[in-house]
Amino acid sequence: MKQGESNRRDLLTRPKAVEERLHDGSLCLVDTRPAEQFAHHHIPGAIHFDLFGLSLSDTSPAPLKAFLVMMHHLFELRGLTQETKVIFYEETSGMRAARGLWFMDYFGHQNAQVLDGGMGAWRRADYPVTTDCTIPKPGKLKITINNGLLATADDVLGSLNETTCIVDTRSDDEYLGRLIRAARGGAVPGAIHLEWTHNLDAEGKYKTLPELETLYRNAGITPDKEIVVYCQGGYRSAHSYVALKLLGYPRVRNYLGSWKEWGDRSDLPIEKPWEMQ
Repeated sequence: MKQGESNRRDLLTRPKAVEERLHDGSLCLVDTRPAEQFAHHHIPGAIHFDLFGLSLSDTSPAPLKAFLVMMHHLFELRGLTQETKVIFYEETSGMRAARGLWFMDYFGHQNAQVLDGGMGAWRRADYPVTTDCTIPKPGKLKITINNGLLATADDVLGSLNETTCIVDTRSDDEYLGRLIRAARGGAVPGAIHLEWTHNLDAEGKYKTLPELETLYRNAGITPDKEIVVYCQGGYRSAHSYVALKLLGYPRVRNYLGSWKEWGDRSDLPIEKPWEMQ
């Protein structure tokens, strides 16, 4: 199997499976919701780590390396080790939890999952919640970097004339330039637009595999291609990364700098989809 290729169909877990392991000392539950939601109530034993806002808008080598060293250290401070069973969750199967899972895959941790449906599914199952806080004990997380899961601006630029399939997971307003969140509005040339929210059902869980397969194949996003997903800062694209890995797509890369980097750099090409309609 080539660098960057993996088949991870075990990325989701259900409330019942988590509830049965609440007293398992090797389990690390990571609540990725905003702090005020965690303080209101959370799953017993969970530690808090809101991944939102930890962004990188320059994927050139030096800042990329510094950012990844920082993220590795932050995960260690939350008690993660290579032997830990890690489960990320938020209110639904959202982008924060997905981003945590993507980092674990990138760092070579093979025992991480997302609680499908998040706290909403946990509460619907009538499982216990608490306001008690668990203080994490720092761990030592040995990593084996999988660079094939990460795309830089140079990687994306170099793939524009190849068979790589670039997927824009942002909202319609962002894609069509009605909401501009960088120096320029637009999209990466040739990108297929498929908003990340289409991955979810009405309860905030990932759709079934047949539904996801139909969604992506109908958009022309097929497993024979290398896929690069992007959004504004690598969060929503991580969600689509998880969806594609659930389907067994072997080569999926998350463009970590995403549109914030691409749109701010005047030397990178863009297209304006609203002018092409």
